Amino acid sequence: MTFSIVARCPGTGALGVAVSTAVPAVGAMCIYVRAGVGAVSTQSWVNPYLALDALALLEQGADAESALAQALGGDPAADLRQIGMIGSRGHGAAWTGAQCTSVAGQRTGATYSVQGNMLVGAATLDAMQAAFEATPDLTLEERLMQALEAGQAAGGDMRGQQSAALKVMRDDAYAWVDLRVDEHENPVAELRRVFELARHQVAPFVESMPTRDDPGRAPSDAVTRMLLTSPPARPGATRRAHVTADERIDALARWIGIEFADDRIAHNLSVYGTILAEIDKLRTLDLSDRHPAIVFDIARLYRTMERP
Repeated sequence: MTFSIVARCPGTGALGVAVSTAVPAVGAMCIYVRAGVGAVSTQSWVNPYLALDALALLEQGADAESALAQALGGDPAADLRQIGMIGSRGHGAAWTGAQCTSVAGQRTGATYSVQGNMLVGAATLDAMQAAFEATPDLTLEERLMQALEAGQAAGGDMRGQQSAALKVMRDDAYAWVDLRVDEHENPVAELRRVFELARHQVAPFVESMPTRDDPGRAPSDAVTRMLLTSPPARPGATRRAHVTADERIDALARWIGIEFADDRIAHNLSVYGTILAEIDKLRTLDLSDRHPAIVFDIARLYRTMERP
């Protein structure tokens, strides 16, 4: 039902998982990562305790193969499970139970494990493995993202697409990258869009967060200035920050169903321009927890005036 890759970066010690499936919220169900210990994706008929037990065994000094074997030994429904894992040292390990839905399989390497079930074909696994092995000089999060994209391009889940997630831990107990797309017609592509935005807007903030060694660390002036601007005006934004005067007039014409003569444009801008600018600003805010939904419908005024 899912395809994923778990991996580590030998240079930085980072650990992470990228995963996609045709059910919602795959990042909440399948991904388990512990900094300095290991990364796990538990899938097929998900058993979170397999991941938790395997990570505990890794922390006690077991390698991935033995930790996986011990964790599966306590699961009476192991044949329904699929799991991939990597420790902070040693080879990747994986298990695909005999009752996992075909096409199901796994690929492991020195620093990764790729696994999937209910796939269009085994090409998904091969493409993910090849993509990861071809990018040793990139950051772990980029390598995982490219592997996930390659798997989707090669077929992915036979049922279609719905959710995708990426999580990477470095030295700290909190995530370096933790991104999810939970309901989307093309979640891997949407995850890439959010990932690129996060490079500009999230990564600089996380880099300035406190650590155990430096608990007083705070954001730089540049990061503070960025986060004080509205989302469309920040680096990497995909929403537009500004709407031109002509576009406002066109929008206004559509709203109230009339055409504007050239000599009326200046007047209309003077009357409505400020209002429309405020509407644009309000659209960037999320006040749903404080106010009920507000609908801006200029045409409503005209419909009221037409009534006898």
